[in-house]
Amino acid sequence: MRIVIAGSSGFLGSHLVEALRAGGHQVTRLVRRAPEAADEAAWDPAAGTYDRDAVDAADVVVNLAGSPTLGNPHSAGWARELRESRVSSTRTLARAVAESPRRPAYLAGNGISYYGDHGEQVLTEASDSRGHALLTEVTREWQAAALPAESAGARVCYLRTAPVMDRRAAPLKVLAPLFRAGLGARLGSGRQHMAMISLRDWVAAVVLLAEHDTLSGPVNLTCPQPPTNAEFTRALARAVHRPAVLPVPAPVLRAAAGKMAPELLGSLNVRPAALQAAGFRFQDPDVAAVLATGLR
Repeated sequence: MRIVIAGSSGFLGSHLVEALRAGGHQVTRLVRRAPEAADEAAWDPAAGTYDRDAVDAADVVVNLAGSPTLGNPHSAGWARELRESRVSSTRTLARAVAESPRRPAYLAGNGISYYGDHGEQVLTEASDSRGHALLTEVTREWQAAALPAESAGARVCYLRTAPVMDRRAAPLKVLAPLFRAGLGARLGSGRQHMAMISLRDWVAAVVLLAEHDTLSGPVNLTCPQPPTNAEFTRALARAVHRPAVLPVPAPVLRAAAGKMAPELLGSLNVRPAALQAAGFRFQDPDVAAVLATGLR
């Protein structure tokens, strides 16, 4: 298959490119500069421009572009770039897919924050989106930006990605050293559920979505057994052989984390129902397995 990927230089994108090429697929990477290699094509999502020939030749278009989530949560500029980088890239490629004669499949990056805080309620792809937390609102706009491709008849998958736990990337890259220093702590009550997934399960799931045309619509990329924050805290402390007994009070988190506080204190008890119905087998179904793999 011929696959075009935006965001290929990022942590997830680079691993996806490697896996797709290992599977025999031809991958073209969209870059925001003059192409320097045969596998590159130029685009500018802010200007809404792209290499039409690359998209027209594709069987699948994948968008993983967007500014880092980790940043200053008190900065209006950071929040604006977080939103605009995701919406503009998604909109540009949705238009590209819609205008392509071949109507390639579109795997549109998105986030598990779409659902918002639902407490203990079990969530699937059919669940609603609640609240007005920053990332929840961003993911709604992010998803809406892909609608032109869907309206044009293309197969569209919305990749509702949970935090990918790997020692080489946030959040585990930040959390693991803190826990090793004995500074790990439960957040607030610790009863809130935390969606997460291992890198190898995320990559395998996205490859499945690229290769098989039976799935469309929202797809939750998260492990089947999401832990509570208290369970995650205990599991990570055990994994690095350090204690983690002190909580961080919720008011302190709200003041420190600003617009990102709902991501730390809200509960996402999410299940990957679409993937499970398709027969996808998770190698890392729970927090212990996710952390064991992520810390290697």
